[in-house]
Amino acid sequence: MQRYEDDEKLIGDLIERWVAAIQKGDLAGVLADHAEDVVMFDVPPPQDGVRGIDAYRDAWPPFFRWLAGGAVFEIVRLEVTAGADVAFAHALLRCGAPEHLARHPGHRLRITLGLRKDDGRWVVTHEHHSFPLAGAEDAAASEQEIREVHERWFDRTAAKDLDGLMAHIADDVVSYEHEVPLEYVGLARVRQVCQRGLAAGSGEVTWQVPDLTVVARDDLAVAWGFNRVRVETPDGRLDESWSRGTRVFRRTEGGWSMVHQHLSFPYDPGSGAARTDLRP
Repeated sequence: MQRYEDDEKLIGDLIERWVAAIQKGDLAGVLADHAEDVVMFDVPPPQDGVRGIDAYRDAWPPFFRWLAGGAVFEIVRLEVTAGADVAFAHALLRCGAPEHLARHPGHRLRITLGLRKDDGRWVVTHEHHSFPLAGAEDAAASEQEIREVHERWFDRTAAKDLDGLMAHIADDVVSYEHEVPLEYVGLARVRQVCQRGLAAGSGEVTWQVPDLTVVARDDLAVAWGFNRVRVETPDGRLDESWSRGTRVFRRTEGGWSMVHQHLSFPYDPGSGAARTDLRP
């Protein structure tokens, strides 16, 4: 048993040297301790894997160029199991551009390695690299980020902080507001609308979306719900109105920004007047 534990330590050191060589772009170090007949199932194609040491060698330069641009490749967890002549290891790594990892701190590259002992020396005969599919976990995190954007907007509205209210609105935003004209294009024009809204009451002005729904996929998101706006009048009353709101967001390196907003009141088909008195 002690011999196998020693082998597990040797294999762990081998893998750490391999990762260090990848980080440095050291091709000779990456190829070291790999069998001539190595097979790698990588994240990129081909579907049937990279087969043989020559093909394995050719697969690495594009990855080195990507790492040289500032990407991260580092072990988070490594486990090794060794027998007399064969062994395997599995590892989780942080692998990605810093801005991507900042948005998705739990995102991991999964690697499994198979090894055999040739003439008393461990060599890697198989590698399998994969990322989990971007699915429910990433979507849930993005949807929570959009909800947090709304919460900051609600807070800044109550504080009558116009600059804070402009955060997370794109410079090229297009907003369909309640009042004419048909559209407001650009951050400066939307800022004017918000400024008038904050000045509408002599006291408290609040905005909430109690039933907010958010759907996010990749770098786009949409949120919708009923807007509840309360404005304190000079005599101390709170005027409350409800309307419909839809907002579209895109994600950039700076985070989520609203690129489109559509607000409306339903109208009475008989009179053509906007129904600002309706409640959900």
